Amino acid sequence: MPEPILDIRGLEKTYKGGVQALKGVDLTIRRGEIFALLGPNGAGKTTLIGATCGLVNPTGGSIEAFGLDTRKHWREVRARIGLVPQELATDMFDKVIRQVRYSRGMFGLKPDEARIEEVLKALSLWDKRDAAIRELSGGMKRRVMIAKALAHDPELLFLDEPTAGVDVELRRDMWKQIDALRARGTTIILTTHYIEEAQEMADRVGVINKGEILLVDDKDAIMAQLGSTEAHFTLESALADIPAPLAQYPLHLEDDGKRLVYRGGDGTGAGKREVADLAKLLVQQQIAFTGIETRESTLEDIFVGLLEDRQEVAA
Repeated sequence: MPEPILDIRGLEKTYKGGVQALKGVDLTIRRGEIFALLGPNGAGKTTLIGATCGLVNPTGGSIEAFGLDTRKHWREVRARIGLVPQELATDMFDKVIRQVRYSRGMFGLKPDEARIEEVLKALSLWDKRDAAIRELSGGMKRRVMIAKALAHDPELLFLDEPTAGVDVELRRDMWKQIDALRARGTTIILTTHYIEEAQEMADRVGVINKGEILLVDDKDAIMAQLGSTEAHFTLESALADIPAPLAQYPLHLEDDGKRLVYRGGDGTGAGKREVADLAKLLVQQQIAFTGIETRESTLEDIFVGLLEDRQEVAA
């Protein structure tokens, strides 16, 4: 296995006042992957990113990026990292193209007008290159932040809620750009509230809550292990209880016995097969039904379930 691009061990951060934002976080990021970090507001996502990018001073633990200790080699490490923060932070009175050029030069790279043009065109900013940033819409300002982060061709790119509150067109452009970056070998770590984006784009997923990592695994492995199938059978006649021949399945009755509900299986398709077998068994048992509705769990269902389970344990 190749050397990880980022290796975090026992990372802790306690702010003045005693708020502990990170509690011994361990996280390894593979070179070239897209990693989605999911968690509710206040979970520690932005603090974790800030610590890696040198914006937050940890109170414990270690961070190695590109095989280098980020505290000892912070200047070299930071030059190889790109960051798109949640907040818009740029000179609003400057022109778009000058700010993007400045971001490239700030990391000691030679001017490359062809690369600047490529980035601006990829984010639909080329026609706005001479506009003052303050004149742009919120979505366009977000595009400028992304362009600034890409200008120095980072090896590791952090996207902290990059599409929160922006238009569908920007989200589409953003994911096209991520595809292009993946092809160039860029490693991407993103946080997002749009969990369907993580399900679509990420190779691996981590879940953080209250400063602790709850889960890290390949996306497909998570879906296989924690995914499930739900099926609702609308019955022609109400049942008082589950008939014995159906007891082997994870079933319960709803709507005064008029709806038979199945919840089971996993992300490998076992649930779909059981639903099909269950439908045949209902026919054999002469239990008439007028409809079936099925639904596969999503990454969002799993994410919400993990947080609810942790809250129940804490209670």
